[in-house]
Amino acid sequence: MILLSMPDDYKLVLEALKSRVRAAQMQAQRRVNTELIELYWAIGHTLDVRQTVGSWGTGVLNRVADDLRSEFPDMRGFSRSNLKYMRAFAQAWPESEPIGQQAAGQLPWGHIMVLLDRLDDRVARDWYAQRSVENGWSRSVLANQIMNRTLERTGSAVSNFDGELAPADSDLARQLAKDPYVFDFLDLTTEVAEKELEQALIDRMAETLRELGAGFAFVGRQVHFDVDGDDFYLDLLFFHVEQLRYVVIELKTGKFEPGHAGQLGFYVALVDDRLRREYHAPTVGILICGSGNEHTVRYSLGGTRSPLAVSTYTYESLPAEEKAGLPTADQLTAALEWQTK
Repeated sequence: MILLSMPDDYKLVLEALKSRVRAAQMQAQRRVNTELIELYWAIGHTLDVRQTVGSWGTGVLNRVADDLRSEFPDMRGFSRSNLKYMRAFAQAWPESEPIGQQAAGQLPWGHIMVLLDRLDDRVARDWYAQRSVENGWSRSVLANQIMNRTLERTGSAVSNFDGELAPADSDLARQLAKDPYVFDFLDLTTEVAEKELEQALIDRMAETLRELGAGFAFVGRQVHFDVDGDDFYLDLLFFHVEQLRYVVIELKTGKFEPGHAGQLGFYVALVDDRLRREYHAPTVGILICGSGNEHTVRYSLGGTRSPLAVSTYTYESLPAEEKAGLPTADQLTAALEWQTK
C-alpha cells in the first residue's frame, strides 16, 4: 500500500468542504419543510373554501383523506384529523401574505399543530412562532413556553427603566425582565436558602438561560469586586449579546425590602464602572425575589438612579388544579405524532 503524501492545507480545505455540505443539507431540509408547509396551507385553504361556499361536509372531507392516502401511499400526513388541522391552519393564517414568508411557514408541522391547539389569538400565535424560529425551540419546548405563559410574563416586571433609560432603550430593557420567573425545572417544592437557589440555577444553566430568554450569556456567579479593600460579591452576572449590555441578577428568597434596591443599584454602578465599554448599552439590574408589595417596589425604584426591575419567582407555572388537567409535553408530542400518521 502506497502512502499518499497530503498537502499541508488538506485538513483545512476538507473541513471547509464538510461545512459546505452540512450547510447545503440544512438548507435543503428547510426548503423541503417550507414546501410541505405551503402544500398543507394550500390544501387547507381549498378545503376551507369548499366547505364555506359548497356542500363539503365531514363525509366529503373523510373521502378526500382516503383518496389522497390511496393516491400517495408513501406520504404521511393525509389523515382525516390532519386535514382538519390544515383547514384550521389556513383559517388561522389567511392570505395576507404567502405563508412561506411568515414565521409559521418556517416551522415544522408539529409546531404549527401546537400553536393551533394551544392558542386562539393570532398575535400570540405569531409571537410564539417567531420566537420558535429565532431560538430553535423544539416542539416540547414550544408547548412548555406556551403553558408557562411566556408572552404574558415577558416585559411585565415592575421597573424604573422609563425614567432612567432613553425611550428606545427602555423599551428594549423591559423585554429582558419577566414576572414571575418560572423555575419549575429545578424540581423544588419548598423554600430554600438563596445560595441553594443560586446553585440550583447554575446546575441547570441551559434551562436557566431558556427561562431568562434569548440572548443571555452567562458571565459568572458571586462575581467579586474590590472597592478600596471592601469586598463585594454579586450573585449572577450575564451579558445580553443582542442588546450589548450587562445584566446583574440578584436573588432574594424572601419578600422584597427597600434595601434590596439600593444593594442592586450599587452592583449595577460597579459593573457600569468596571466592566462596561463605550459601545455597551447601560447595565441593568433584575432583582428576583420570593414576593413583594408593588407599592413598596415602586417607591423604592423611584429613589434610585440605576435602571432596575423587580420580579418574583415561582416553582409552578400554573395553579395545581389547572396544571393537573393539562397534558405533559411528552403526552402532547405523542398525540401529535399519532395524529400525523
